[in-house]
Amino acid sequence: MSANFPPPQQPSGQNPFAPKPPGSPYGQPPAGSPYGQPQNQPQNQPQNPYGAPQAAPAFNPNAYPPPAVAQHRDNVGLGIVAGVVVAIVAALAYGGLLRAMAKSDGTTVEFRYAALAVGALIGVAMGKVGGRNLALPFVAIVLALLSVMFGEIFGGALVISHYISQQGGDLSVSQLLFHHFGTLFKAWKSDFGAMRVFFLIFAALAAFGLAKRMGES
Repeated sequence: MSANFPPPQQPSGQNPFAPKPPGSPYGQPPAGSPYGQPQNQPQNQPQNPYGAPQAAPAFNPNAYPPPAVAQHRDNVGLGIVAGVVVAIVAALAYGGLLRAMAKSDGTTVEFRYAALAVGALIGVAMGKVGGRNLALPFVAIVLALLSVMFGEIFGGALVISHYISQQGGDLSVSQLLFHHFGTLFKAWKSDFGAMRVFFLIFAALAAFGLAKRMGES
């Protein structure tokens, strides 16, 4: 005999073969699940209690100090004083060099390139101290010419005084400069050739160019 047994009935809601709700492969998660609806804002995003998004702070130009402006030196007085001091020292050194190069018979061997050094020293000193004033390079020309001229006259006085002392006489350099300066100047002009003019011009150009360049640097 065979008996017909009805299939066992699954409790309601527990049928594993029942169709699942669309949109979720695992069905609807229970309420309060941390895996429910996605969060609207990232977790690292700071929450604004007022609901509106926070705007980036505006750029404030006053918060940064302005760049420092380079100040140019412009001191004519100190520049001229420095040029006069260097011109005197350079003239004395130039005269001493001519005396050191003189021969025993009183003849001199002039070192013309020293005139360029005199002009260069005056230009550097005036530009460094005085700055970029437009008058300083022209004053440097005048001081360079006077320094070279006085250095050569002073060197001639040193040579003459030394030669006279070798001959048994007594004529100091100060006497030659203060009492016989006209004679020394005439002797200097008598030897005023093309080479002297050439080196005087270059001494003036060196003084002008270096005073201008050093003042602008």
